[in-house]
Amino acid sequence: MLMLSRDVKKAILVSFDFLALIAIAWLSFSIRLNTFFVPNTEQIGLIVAAPVIAFPIFMRLGLYRAVLRYLPDRAIWTIWKAVTVAALGWVALAFLTRMTGLEGMPRSVAVIYWMLAFVVIVGSRFGLKWYSSGPDRRKRMTPTLIYGAGDAGTQLASALLSTTDHVVAGFLTADRNLHGLDIMGARVYPPDNIDKLVRDLGIREIIITMPEPNENRRHVIEQCSGLPVKIRVLPPITDLASGKYLVNMVRDIQIEDILGRSTVPPNPELLHAAIEGKNIFIAGAAGSIGSEVARIAAAFKPNRLVLFDLNEHGMYQISRELRRLNLCEVVPVLGSVCDFRLLKSVMQDYGIDTVYHCAAYKHVSLVEANIVEAVRNNILGTRTIAEAALETGVSDVVLISSDKAVRPTNIMGATKRWSELIVRHYGDIHAQKTGGTNRFASVRFGNVLGSSGSVVPLFKEQIANGGPVTLTDENMTRYFMSIREAAELIIQGSALAESGDILVLEMGEPVRIRDLAENMILLAGQSVRSDKNPEGEIEIEIVGASEGEKLNEELFYDPSGVTLTDHPRIKKARRQSLDNWDITGMLSELDEALKDGSPEKMRQLIFERIQ
Repeated sequence: MLMLSRDVKKAILVSFDFLALIAIAWLSFSIRLNTFFVPNTEQIGLIVAAPVIAFPIFMRLGLYRAVLRYLPDRAIWTIWKAVTVAALGWVALAFLTRMTGLEGMPRSVAVIYWMLAFVVIVGSRFGLKWYSSGPDRRKRMTPTLIYGAGDAGTQLASALLSTTDHVVAGFLTADRNLHGLDIMGARVYPPDNIDKLVRDLGIREIIITMPEPNENRRHVIEQCSGLPVKIRVLPPITDLASGKYLVNMVRDIQIEDILGRSTVPPNPELLHAAIEGKNIFIAGAAGSIGSEVARIAAAFKPNRLVLFDLNEHGMYQISRELRRLNLCEVVPVLGSVCDFRLLKSVMQDYGIDTVYHCAAYKHVSLVEANIVEAVRNNILGTRTIAEAALETGVSDVVLISSDKAVRPTNIMGATKRWSELIVRHYGDIHAQKTGGTNRFASVRFGNVLGSSGSVVPLFKEQIANGGPVTLTDENMTRYFMSIREAAELIIQGSALAESGDILVLEMGEPVRIRDLAENMILLAGQSVRSDKNPEGEIEIEIVGASEGEKLNEELFYDPSGVTLTDHPRIKKARRQSLDNWDITGMLSELDEALKDGSPEKMRQLIFERIQ
């Protein structure tokens, strides 16, 4: 039946209505007269007239245009109007033509006819809708709670009601004025007893409609994450007035949703000022941060984008992606940041205006185990880029630094602190040559979610493998930001900074790593095994801090000396004097130490010179 053509289905529905209305008209007389009604010729004509009068009205109000599989609940109102007008027309015909064959048709016959017709017409439509969904599909329908009863929630409910994959079991909201009311046929509940609702209503999914990541949304996610349900969120949509929320726009929970702060919006004017019409060089362009810098830069109309990295496969992927967009000239160059001649040649040949130095070894434990190579790549690679930029007249160099550079306790942080000093040193030299028109600056931020050096991919892997999730300390905290935020900050830094500046994004409160691990386990649909919950699935194991690992990271050496910039969420660290720093001598000592190749001597040297 479901495979029949639209015209055949319509003919079946018309035939059903014709026979049903005839039967209802006869039954109305039988019920009223309390006997098996045997009509005479005039009464037969009146009974047959019932569907004849109804059909034009039903067609005019669209009862035969609707696709029953997607029939909305509001169609009940349309059917009520159609049946009411048809019943009034039938009654008018009866009384005007005296076709009843009686002294007068009892008025209750009309009332009975109207009620039975309404029940049968509504029941037939929604019964067919239920049947067309199929028993297997009905079993697969997901009972869903929508967290939020505002515009976003109601539009999402409307979209869900037009599908057969979800059934909206109710709304959750903290607005007491809405509690107990019905919205689009679903009850509005307070969120206090959410666990009881999930159990009583058989809820399998909760969709959160709060538009932006913030403290409230994090609280809601934490409130829901311990329940045996799937949690998803609805991304923000700016054109609510003209558009609709679509079901396929609902996405799974991401780690960014539980960080407790909204993302920092970029300043388009700064991005245009930094990129448009310029020749841009990105070192480390195949990495997670470098590739995102390249994507954003390509969208702001550079004259040329030179991608530089040793990673052949990564370079192939990002250059192919950007060339497909055809936004600007893309030049991929394979090479090392320690190759001065290659760097100088590339910067000179392509007339580079701005260098974004994203190339570095970032894994703390791996860097600790490979000190010599980390120093060569991170510190001397930065010197090589700065020297090449100085000799070729590049005006802007932006170093990607880390919060680990503040009072460093590990090799990775120490190499980044050296790199900050080197960029400052060469920026001063460049300023003396150009009269201060250059900008050699550093951009410092915390952990980047999803980057190769982040703890989040490690936790995901450990959870996928069934645990345990390893922590170094119960009370360890870290600052987090998204890859896109980091890339936008890097680019805006080249427009905001003066030479020698260190820019830092306002990153909110640091996140406790234990809380992050627990939330990731819960969001993966697992439970945390602990003394209180010995039946949990994933255990969190404390393994102790690695060598040089801090309990809490810092963003500034001197928080009291921080100043604001033209961007409300980007701050500038107090500039330290280099009068007591012999950068040239320090680098010479480092070159000698590299010849010796002793990791211990290297460690001692790099820490002694930056204390």
